[in-house]
Parts: sequence; C-alpha cells; structure tokens
Amino acid sequence: MELGFIGCGNMAQAMMTGIIKNQVIAADKIIASDASEEKLAEVQEKFGIAVTADNHKTAAEADILVLSVKPQVYAKVIKQIKDEIQKNQIIVTIAAGMEMEQVERQFGQEVKIVRVMPNTPALVGEGMAGMCYNEYVERSEFEKIMRIFQSFGKVEEVTENLMDAVVGVSGSSPAYVYMFIEALADAAVMQGIPRDKAYTFAAQSVYGSAKMVLETGKHPGELKDAVCSPAGTTIEAVRVLEEKGMRSAVIEAVVSASEKSTEMGK
Repeated sequence: MELGFIGCGNMAQAMMTGIIKNQVIAADKIIASDASEEKLAEVQEKFGIAVTADNHKTAAEADILVLSVKPQVYAKVIKQIKDEIQKNQIIVTIAAGMEMEQVERQFGQEVKIVRVMPNTPALVGEGMAGMCYNEYVERSEFEKIMRIFQSFGKVEEVTENLMDAVVGVSGSSPAYVYMFIEALADAAVMQGIPRDKAYTFAAQSVYGSAKMVLETGKHPGELKDAVCSPAGTTIEAVRVLEEKGMRSAVIEAVVSASEKSTEMGK
C-alpha cells in the first residue's frame, strides 16, 4: 500500500477526501486502521479503501504512514507498531506538540519523519498546513508528502521551532473563525434576518474577505481601509471592535494555543 492511516478521525477523513477526490493516490492504494469498528466501516463505505482493526498490518504495508491519532496516545501506538517499521518508510505525524526527535526516540531507531500541522478545512479542499522534516528524509520524499497535502489546500514549509505557532495560527484557528461567523450571524438574527440566511451572509463574507487577501496580495489593513468610508458605518464598527479589544483577544488566543501545544509535547 502506498499510504496508510492509523486513526480514522476527522482529520484523517479530511485528508482522505482530498487525496482521493484529486486522484493523488487511488483508494485501492490506501489502508487505514482504527480501534472503532464503526469508524472503519464508515471510511470503507465512504472512500472504498482497505481497512483493518490491526495497526500492525497498516504499519507493515504502508510506504507512507500517517499517525492520525491524539497526541496522548502516540506513545501507545508507536510501541505497538515500532517493530514493523522499515528504514525506507516515511512516518507522517500530525499531532500538536510532538517534536520529531521525541517521536524518533519512541521508535527507538532512525526513522524518516515528516511533521505536519494541518487543519480541518482540508475536508473542503481549503486546508492550511505547516510542514518540516528530519535529516533522514530526502528532499524528493518531502516534496512527495507536500504534494499530497497540496491536494486539499495550501502548504508552507517551516522550521520545527515554528510548528507550535502554526498550531495557534492555522491548526486551531478554524474554531475561532467559526465563533466569529456565529457571532456575526447572531447579530444579524437580532436584527431580523432569518437564521439560515444570516449564516450565509456571515460565512460568505468571511470567505470572500479571506480570498481577497490571498488573491490580491494586499495588506489586510489596506483592504480594511478601502471599506471604511469617512464617517461611515464600517469605521464605526471598527471603532467598537477596537474598543472591545478584538485584536488583543485574537492575539492572546493564538499565543495561548501555541503555548498549550508546547506544553503537550513535554
């Protein structure tokens, strides 16, 4: 098998969706294992991939092995599979706080590790991932993993010391954005807009604004200023957001998430 997943949760399924939909790797070249028989049945029906309850089988058969389990069970899973791992296999880790050296030490041997911090918008082909790799991975191998993640979003190569910051700014941030969309919609409902339409107004506005930043290359502040007419409605709203400490709250949230990621690896 070309690709294997240990763990079939939301992130793994988001990745499978992008990989199979964009024909990066065929479904019959993918195998996944999970402790939940229900989840295995779900992904087999949804994606048509091979499934097993045996992590040993997935580890032994996959050329590229994605450890898509929670950070707190990494040690348990690695202990299960470490004797199956060969030097030519590539281990992809997606757990917050898990440094590559720490993972390698748990395997007890030299292993090729690519560390990735993705996010769940991969499910709709709009993910964002930060990536780095250890000294045993060849550049061509890293670029192959990068192409896999580019099939469902954007990827930036970063040094490992920045990965906790990546967690705060993109790995966890969809939750912050959903909260913002929900708040916008709640305000619209307060003023009489039906709930379903309120979510559409709010979500499309966030989506379009983000696209403007990415496609124009303009500074967000410049784009904000272009919306703020003198003595108008937008600058009044901006004044209130500044008064309520929106920027500070967002900055503190991102820093806190990054610090939590660092703590999780200790």
